[in-house]
Formats: sequence, structure tokens, C-alpha cells
Amino acid sequence: MIDSHAHLDSARYDEDRDALLARAWDAGVRTILSIGIGEGPDTMHQALDLARAYADRPGIPRICASAGVHPHEARLADDAAYAKLDQLLSQPEVLACGEIGLDYYYDHSPRDEQKSVFAHQMEMASAHKKPIIIHCRPSDNSTNAWDDTLDMLESQWAPTGLGGILHCFTGEWTHARRAMDLGFLISFAGNITFPKAQPIRDVLAHISLDRVLIETDAPFLAPVPNRGKRNEPAWVAEVAAKVAEVKSIVLEEAAFRTTENFHRFFGTAVTAENAG
Repeated sequence: MIDSHAHLDSARYDEDRDALLARAWDAGVRTILSIGIGEGPDTMHQALDLARAYADRPGIPRICASAGVHPHEARLADDAAYAKLDQLLSQPEVLACGEIGLDYYYDHSPRDEQKSVFAHQMEMASAHKKPIIIHCRPSDNSTNAWDDTLDMLESQWAPTGLGGILHCFTGEWTHARRAMDLGFLISFAGNITFPKAQPIRDVLAHISLDRVLIETDAPFLAPVPNRGKRNEPAWVAEVAAKVAEVKSIVLEEAAFRTTENFHRFFGTAVTAENAG
């Protein structure tokens, strides 16, 4: 399996990161995409640092990285932040720009500023020919952020043909369809296992399996039966199991197909050590 979205640089892992990665390996996780947003632009390099620190270690998953300014910190995206992001996107271990996008739930940064920073990062990702990883969270009982995100992707990102990932998808079928028309994969996290998540599962039922990824968003959104605990990549198996249930397939097929989707999209190779 592949955990396509985890915050491995979280301070919540500082005491047991090695053991956590070993547990992921034992659970069948062979690759983790470590999301490089840090605690803000000043620390967005930490995901790449981890990918390099753990490179070629036996008995743990391969770690890849991304880099980007989260919409929460859009107000902090100054020239120094963009210069740092530009340098990170030039590194081969950094597969994508993200997570970037819009968050109208917390509004930690003004919405106009979020849109401006989102647009600028799309330009930077395009210049480096890297896909993007989208964070989108609307305000309560609304699709406003999803609507604005898809409008921006269609007007500003579609011409690149680079596609991307809708991370921790919570939108409606129309949002997933519009994104897939732009070459995006749709990633599902631990919240798909929550009892009240039937609308998300209903969207998954309509999406072709060759466009699906699985993730933990660790340390957040621990899936049932571990809901409320600190999440970790090993528990992506629970997400795979829920995908298998919704798609009426066996767990092994859900794991294999989502892994195949990740490698096909990013053009990453499966080594003999990391096969499975």
C-alpha cells in the first residue's frame, strides 16, 4: 500500500518516528508521501529532510516529499517563502507542490490572500512541471471553497496538463468529476470510515478505481477503530478496507490498484524491496 498523504515531520512523531515507520512497513505500507508544509513556510523543508534521512533504510517505507504553503499560512507567503519553495520544487525527491488551496472553514488567512497565494503556487508548480496537491475545506453547510477551487483549477491549472490530487476528498460528485476531467486523482482519508461519512462513500462509489488514492493525513483523522487517537501511516490499511467495501472488491485489490495509481501518476518506480 501507499499512504499518499502524511505529515511525517509532525512533532507528535518526534519520540517514536522510527518505530512508527517500522509499524507501517509491517502493515504493508511501502511508500509514504510526506507533505512538506511544516508549521509554516519556514519549516516546509522538513519533509524533504526526512525523505533524505531515511533513504535506503531497510524495513521502512520509501519516503517521498512535497512542498508548499498551506492556505492557513497564506498570509506568511512572502518573497523568502516563495524563494524557498522554488528551491524545494527543483529537488527530485519532491514529487509535487502541496498541499495548497483554499480553506474557508478556519479562515486563518483572508480569502483573497488565499486565492492569490494559491494562484502563485500553481504558477511555480507549472514552471517546475510538478503536479499539485489540493487542500480544500468549505465553511459549514457549504460548497463555497470547493466551487472556488475548481473554478481556479479550470481557469488557471487546466492548460498545464499536469493534473494533481484532491487530498482528503469531502466534496460532491460534481467536484470530483470536474477535477478528474483535469487529470486529477481523488484521495480518500480516514474520515471515510466515520459513520456520518456516507456522502463521501457515495461519491467514491461513482469514481473509477483507477482514479482513487488512499491516505491517512496522519497525525490527523485516525480511522475507525482508532478514531480520536494520533493517526499513523500503518492505519491506511483501514482506509483501503473501506474502499474495498464500497467497491465490492477484496482488500488486496484495493491496495494493489491504489498503489498502481500512485506510481502511474508520479512516474515512480517500484523497486524489488518496496514491491507488495
